[in-house]
Amino acid sequence: MGVLRDASATQSSAHWRPTRQRKAVLSALHERAGFTSAQELHEALEADGTTIGLTTVYRTLSALERAGQVDVVRGKTGQRLYRTRPTDGHRHYLVCRDCGFSTAVEADAVERWAEDVAESTGFADVEHIVELTGVCDRCRVTSTAQDSSGQHTERRLTPGR
Repeated sequence: MGVLRDASATQSSAHWRPTRQRKAVLSALHERAGFTSAQELHEALEADGTTIGLTTVYRTLSALERAGQVDVVRGKTGQRLYRTRPTDGHRHYLVCRDCGFSTAVEADAVERWAEDVAESTGFADVEHIVELTGVCDRCRVTSTAQDSSGQHTERRLTPGR
């Protein structure tokens, strides 16, 4: 990838030792539909009968991130949220600040910009993190309309998804 590296892939997957607990965390992460917190993952593992400490879940997620096996975004409260990384590389996501819904976005322009910055400044091993947040259609307040009495009311979009 030239002089540019994804921030979450700073160590090779050779540093990943597949212990029983790490395999359980990775398996539980694969079963989740979207991004999830370490606490939610820990609760899911415990509910399924896997005895594992929350610290172990955090350490495992950190090791998975270093190995380039997970993507990470920040949630509404700033907590880190994880999901397994697609086999074709890291992605950038647009995440709803209200409900947490996420969607992968094309970021070729971001990748090119980061590579150009690295080249023009003479830096090597440049890493980048891009976080995009917004409010999805389901959560977005579309307008403040006045009703016939002159009072303002809020309407929410509820499109079928």
